Amino acid sequence: MRKTEPPPAPTRRPTAAADGLAAADKLAAADGLAAGDGLRANDGLAPGCGGGLTPGWGAADELTPGSVTGDGLPPGSGTGDGLPPGVPPGRPLTLPGRGTTWVREAGTGAPGAPALVLLHGWTVTAALNWVHVFAPLAAEFRVVALDHRGHGRGIAPSRMRRFRFDDCADDVVALADALGIEQVVPVGYSMGGPVAALTWHRHADRVAGMVLCATSRHFPSSSGSRSAGLAVRGGVLGVAAALRSAPPVVRQRATAAILERRAARLPDWALAEVAWNDPAALVEAFAELRAFDAAPWIGEIDVPTAVVVTTEDQVVPPARQRQLADDIPGASVWPVEGDHSACVTAPEAFVPALIGACRWVTARAHRR
Repeated sequence: MRKTEPPPAPTRRPTAAADGLAAADKLAAADGLAAGDGLRANDGLAPGCGGGLTPGWGAADELTPGSVTGDGLPPGSGTGDGLPPGVPPGRPLTLPGRGTTWVREAGTGAPGAPALVLLHGWTVTAALNWVHVFAPLAAEFRVVALDHRGHGRGIAPSRMRRFRFDDCADDVVALADALGIEQVVPVGYSMGGPVAALTWHRHADRVAGMVLCATSRHFPSSSGSRSAGLAVRGGVLGVAAALRSAPPVVRQRATAAILERRAARLPDWALAEVAWNDPAALVEAFAELRAFDAAPWIGEIDVPTAVVVTTEDQVVPPARQRQLADDIPGASVWPVEGDHSACVTAPEAFVPALIGACRWVTARAHRR
C-alpha cells in the first residue's frame, strides 16, 4: 500500500515574521536601544546594554531596609507573581474606553501630595525596571506603576491601533482617574521618559512635576541621519504589520526569537514577566522611539523637573541626558555613577539619587 505523505507545512510567512523580529532586535542592539542584554541570572534586569554586575550593593545603609537583598534576587522569594522581596503584587485594572492594564501599588504618601507614577523602559515591565525602588519610595510616597501597552500585561495594541506614545501618556491620566488621583509626578526611565514628558505635554493640568531618568528629548539613529532613521522606522513597522496578521503560533515564535539568547541569563521571575510581551508592540515601540522629538516644546515645561543622569551610559549618552536638563527651565541634575542598567545593577547609587530627585520635585510641587 502506497504511503501518503502529508503536505509540507507552510513555513515562509512564519519564518519571515520570526526572522524579521529577530532582525529588528539585533538592529536595536547594534543601534544602542536594546533592552535586556545585560540581564544576569542574579541581577534582575538591565534595561539597556548593561555592564555586568556591580560586586555587592555598596552603601547599603543609604537604602531602606528590605529594598534590595545582599545576595541578589532569588526567584520566588518575594510576594505576588513569584517576584523578589519589595515588589508589590500586581493586579489588573480596567481603564474605561481604553482596555485593561496591570498595576502595582505601594505606599500612601502625605495627604494631598502627588503620587509617583513609575514608567518603565523598552521591552521590560514595571516589576523588572523598578525592582529595587518600590520599597524605598513607598516609605515616603504613594507609588503606582503600570506595564505599558504591549509590555508585560499592559493594554494590548491591535491591528487597528498600534503602539503609540500618545496613548501611553493618556493611559497615565486614565490610570490616575481610575485610582482617584488628582495630581501625578511621572517618573520615566529610558523609553518611559518620552511617556512622562508627553503626559505633561498632553495633560499639563494633571502633572505636578517630573523625574526623567537615563533618557533624552530624542533618540536619533547611530548614524545621525534623518533619512536613515526614517528607513529604519519604516522597516520595523513593516515587521510589526506582518506580526499583527500572523497566527498566534508565529507570534509565540517571534517572542521566543527575542528571548532565546537571553533566557539562560534571566531568573525565572523575569522570564515570566517578559513572556507576556507582545512582539509586534515591541517593534512598534522601537519605531516610536526613532520618531520621538520633543525639541519643539521641551522648553515650555513649567513644572519642577529632575533629570537623573547615568554618567557611564552607552545607550543614551550622558551629554544628551544633560542637554535634556539644560532644555527644561529650572531642571535639577542628579548624577548616578553607572551605565544604562544602573536602576538594577547599581541600586546603591541609583536608589538614593532617585529618592533625592523625587523629594526635590514634590517639595517644589507643593509650593506652586
